[in-house]
Amino acid sequence: MNSEDICKNVIELATNTGEFIREQRKHFSSDKIEVKGQHDFVSYVDKEAEKLLVHGLSKILPDAGFIAEEGTGEPKPNGYNWIVDPLDGTTNFIHGLPPYSISIALTNKNTVLLGVIYEVTLDECFFAWGNGKAYLNGNEIRVSNTKNVNDSLIATGFPYYDYSIIGPFLKSMEHFMRNSHGLRRLGSAATDLAYVACGRFEAFYEHSLQPWDVAAGAFIVEQAGGRVSDFSGGNNYMLGGEIVATNGNIYNDFQSIVSDYLVKDKQ
Repeated sequence: MNSEDICKNVIELATNTGEFIREQRKHFSSDKIEVKGQHDFVSYVDKEAEKLLVHGLSKILPDAGFIAEEGTGEPKPNGYNWIVDPLDGTTNFIHGLPPYSISIALTNKNTVLLGVIYEVTLDECFFAWGNGKAYLNGNEIRVSNTKNVNDSLIATGFPYYDYSIIGPFLKSMEHFMRNSHGLRRLGSAATDLAYVACGRFEAFYEHSLQPWDVAAGAFIVEQAGGRVSDFSGGNNYMLGGEIVATNGNIYNDFQSIVSDYLVKDKQ
C-alpha cells in the first residue's frame, strides 16, 4: 500500500466534497436542520457529503470499512477502516459561521495510516501520511516552538451534551484564561487539531469527543512534531472521549494542568 498516493486521492475527494458543501451553504435555511440530540444537529448536507465521501473512498480502497458519523457503511474490526466526519462543525455551518471541516483518517486495526482535514471556508487542506511530514496545501507545517504555557494560545471545545464535569472544566478554563495568551473555542475539533499542527495554537483539549472528531487531526499533529494523549497522559484519546494535543514543548506542563482539573481521581 502506498499511503502517499492514497492520501493524494483522498485530498482530491475531500476538496471536491468541500466544494459541494460551500455551494449548499449559499442556499441553506434553518428549516433543513434535524436534531439528533441535545445541541446535536445534522442536515441533508452532512448526510449527502458523507455519501459522496464513502462512495469515493470505496473506490480508492474497496476492501476498507467505515466508521462514519452519520452511519454510512460498516466497520471492519480486523481490517482497514476509513474514519469519516463529513462536516465537523455542523452548528457553525448552519449559522454560516466558520470554521467547519471534513475529516478523514485511514486506519489498519489501531494504527492510523493517514489523515486529511479540509477546512471548507478557507480552502485549507491539512494532511499527512505515515512516516512522512505534515502539510497545509502542499507546504510542510510544524507545530510551534513556544516553550511554556504562559506564552501559548489554547483551544478548547465547550461540552454540548455531557455536562458531568462542567464545574471542573470551567475551572480549567479560568486557569488558562489567567495563565496563557488566551483561550479560543472555534466549534470544530478537527480544525482545532489542524491549527495545533500548523502552529496557530500551542494546545487543544476537549472531552466528549468521538473517533471521527480526532482521528485525522491527532495523527496530523503527531506528524507535525506535536504530542497527543488523553487527559491522564495515556493513549486512549481515539475511543476515550477526551484529548490533549500540544506542540510537544509544553506537553508535560499542559497535560498536568488538564489532569489536575479533569481527571476524576484528582478532583
